[in-house]
Amino acid sequence: MIARTTRRTAVRRTAIALAASVSAVSLAACGVIDGVGGSSSSATPKKGNDITVGLLLPEKENPRYDKFDYPIIRKQVLSLTSNKGKVVYANADADAAKQSAQLDQMIADKVDVLLVDAVDSKAIAPGVKKAKDAGIPVIAYDRLAQGPIDAYISFDNELVGQVQGRALVEALGTKASTSKIVMMNGSPTDPNAAQFKKGALSELNGKVNIVKTYDTKDWKPENAKANMAEAIRAIGLNNIAAVYSANDGMAGAVIDAMKEAGINTVPPVTGQDAALDAVQRIVAGEQYMSVYKSYPQEANNAAEMAVAKVQGRSIEFDALTRDKVDSPTETKIPSMLVPVVALTKDNIKDTVITDEIYTVKDICTAKYKAACAAIGLK
Repeated sequence: MIARTTRRTAVRRTAIALAASVSAVSLAACGVIDGVGGSSSSATPKKGNDITVGLLLPEKENPRYDKFDYPIIRKQVLSLTSNKGKVVYANADADAAKQSAQLDQMIADKVDVLLVDAVDSKAIAPGVKKAKDAGIPVIAYDRLAQGPIDAYISFDNELVGQVQGRALVEALGTKASTSKIVMMNGSPTDPNAAQFKKGALSELNGKVNIVKTYDTKDWKPENAKANMAEAIRAIGLNNIAAVYSANDGMAGAVIDAMKEAGINTVPPVTGQDAALDAVQRIVAGEQYMSVYKSYPQEANNAAEMAVAKVQGRSIEFDALTRDKVDSPTETKIPSMLVPVVALTKDNIKDTVITDEIYTVKDICTAKYKAACAAIGLK
């Protein structure tokens, strides 16, 4: 019940914040899911509740994976299997070769289904095929892996970029067309990064002057910081009107680079993931915005997809995968694209606090107490 309430709340906000067409699809999908719920379908289950879900997550720089994704998926799998199912978890720590070895081990251990958030979407493809050959369904989680995956669940990544780009243009107002922008994109091995970039450019092109663009190896903040330092030397600190940063980890590094260079007032900087330190920077006025993606919604639905797939519950599985996407190797992959929300000072309470991602106490530590009070967060 809690998971479904979260889904409805998130979609309600998204219907207000985002394009109507995206919201309509999400609402329709959630309506079907809520209508079906946990009831059994006409299909005879392939396996009972004693299932093992293999969960491969990509890195630890972003705290979301250990703090939200894994525990939420584990809890949901237990709930869906009367506490008889289990999740075997491995984190690749941004190492594609390590993740391939982890996948091979899970195949050898004969897990029943795999949820894979790929470090490198192309490099993981042989492992995906190996799993399929072993009769293990593979669901691409958060990032679209190549190879014969059975399904994909993620956020609407182009929409994430559009939300970021639109926010940046709005922040610059009438000065947008003459403003010099630095664009700090994500890792070139992550297909999501290309989608974020495409979405952002659809809002930025022709409206701002993008003078420097970087693709950030492995999404690492230290790489983003080095790139930003180079941009400052090339453009001049006071000539940078705004920075498009694809996620919060890089946003923090970009802001640190500008502070170390002697900036007095940080220009608008975007982000993504609603990381706690990013929310605090938004409260303090250092980071302009982030994109809140409901991890409970994504993780709970991923767990439902995995359990439905391995138990042969085709009606539930089809209800959860009403979208279709293409990868470089596959077409019309059954998918769920989860909606997103622009996170600013104005809606912190209605997003990350309402969804119990953070408490006011988490955000409003002594350092941010005055800034929290100034925006009515107490």
